Amino acid sequence: MPAERPARLKTARTTVKRLPKRARYERDVVDAVLDEAMICHVGFVHDGHPYVIPTGFARDGDTLYVHGSNASRMLRTLSAGVPVCVTVTLLDGLVVARSAFHSSMNYRSVVILGTATPVTDPDAKLLAMRALVDHLIPERWPDLRPITSKELAQTTVLAIPLQEASAKVRTGGPLDDEDDYALPMWAGVVPLALSPSTPESDERLPAGIPTPSYVRRYRRPSGR
Repeated sequence: MPAERPARLKTARTTVKRLPKRARYERDVVDAVLDEAMICHVGFVHDGHPYVIPTGFARDGDTLYVHGSNASRMLRTLSAGVPVCVTVTLLDGLVVARSAFHSSMNYRSVVILGTATPVTDPDAKLLAMRALVDHLIPERWPDLRPITSKELAQTTVLAIPLQEASAKVRTGGPLDDEDDYALPMWAGVVPLALSPSTPESDERLPAGIPTPSYVRRYRRPSGR
């Protein structure tokens, strides 16, 4: 029988110490950030040196997947079972305060701690790779040329369990010193969002191939 999915991911290691009122440990909050973001940063130690590598990822249920070439130092190191820290950040706005001290950003971020496990079963590997494709462009997978056995063999896929994590969220306007609110200067928030531009067809695309609807109407999910 599968283990019960934890509703909260708080542990001693993921408890937020700095500005704890911004901390969130609920699964739905963590999942929403992961499902909207497209890039994560993977932190690990190799030969005594710390590294942080940006990479694509996808969440499927209670698992985070990352993938890449078999030659990747990051993937080879994590495959050996070293501890990993994964971070994801969404920037929602610039908080323009009346002082530099209180100027800030609105954001949603997630920190995940754990150990990665290589996905070796071919069918499970294909499902993980489909999750990675669908996370970036939903509905794309059925239109792709099937992955060859050689491509599958050259790709490492790692699974990181979502069992120990925390989110941190800042929303709202500037929190200035009370005396500063009377100053004659503008303050507020500059909202930021990721929005697609008009799709650009490959210059070698044969004539007559239309742009798929899932590309024309592409949008990222928003948990704001």
